[in-house]
Amino acid sequence: MKPVSGSVMLRVLLVAVSVAFVWILLPFYGTILWGAIIALLFAPLNRWLLPRMGQRRTLAALITMLAAIVIVVLPAALVATSLAREASQLYARIESGELKPALMLRGLFEALPSWLTDLLARFGLGNFDLIQRKLTQAVTQGSQFIATQTFNLGQDALGLVVSLAIALYLAFFLVRDGGAIMRAIRMAIPLPPDDKQELLEQFGTVLRATVKGNLVVALVQGALGGLAFWVLGVNAALLWAVLMAVLSLLPAVGAGLVWGPVAIWLFATGEVWQSVGLVLYGVLVIGLVDNVLRPLLVGKDTGMPDYLVLISTVGGISVMGINGFVIGPVVAAMFVAVWGIQTATRVKARAAAMSADEVATAPNPPPHSG
Repeated sequence: MKPVSGSVMLRVLLVAVSVAFVWILLPFYGTILWGAIIALLFAPLNRWLLPRMGQRRTLAALITMLAAIVIVVLPAALVATSLAREASQLYARIESGELKPALMLRGLFEALPSWLTDLLARFGLGNFDLIQRKLTQAVTQGSQFIATQTFNLGQDALGLVVSLAIALYLAFFLVRDGGAIMRAIRMAIPLPPDDKQELLEQFGTVLRATVKGNLVVALVQGALGGLAFWVLGVNAALLWAVLMAVLSLLPAVGAGLVWGPVAIWLFATGEVWQSVGLVLYGVLVIGLVDNVLRPLLVGKDTGMPDYLVLISTVGGISVMGINGFVIGPVVAAMFVAVWGIQTATRVKARAAAMSADEVATAPNPPPHSG
């Protein structure tokens, strides 16, 4: 029996300990991901602070984390608190009978024009009683789910605080020691230097562009939608604004999934001008944000076509939840980059082989007669 070489054993051991390490970290992958995202987004601020702090890396990293808390964590906590309060109030109004989804749905159905009710009947949606039962059940269960999740969030506040602390703690060290960490990663990747550089640059660019671009678009669209709902007097405007911001992570269609049904509701209940105004506002203002900002902030930097960004975002969210809006495009970009490197390598090898064949088959020059 042939003895196993040391290099093979080393590779087996490397794979084993890597799998074990990933398995241990898997429960915290979301925390680690957002810690890395915070570090990546605030790394430029740290680089700006470093020379002004006399190259004291720890002090610059501490100030950077304080800025992250003030800019990201505190506003997010305030919005989450307001959202939880508004969701609980909405559920209480439904439970007390102040809001009656069944009556609201009947009014909506009766206000529909005859051509629309005939069209619904053709698709088997003309039975109002069945629709009423289904939608009322969905609204009640949805509001109950929101209230339950709000209560659970309050109960699990300690776990949330711990996860946030771990993310900030990790971000601190990634910001402070990012250069050394990147050098170690670059040395460990078993690829030619040019390919390593391309992959790492693509990874950082896509991650930064995806997070920054999508979050900016989501915040702007959510704020614009919330403002419109508040002006129109829609109940729980903040709740719908946050829902619009979350759905805005889906390119092209996300925000319309919120303002579209609201516009239909306004039209069906007789508020025609408000409905028309909301449609125009949604298409020309909210839609413009998606059509202008997203290509500038996401598509341009990632170098990926819009359809690939959309498919990878939706697929990432369906597989990995909210974290998928980052992971999906990053995986897609790495897929494109790796296959690009593979294709370039094969083209170079083929060109080299053809050059060698041409040299081998070239006729020898005639001997020079003296």
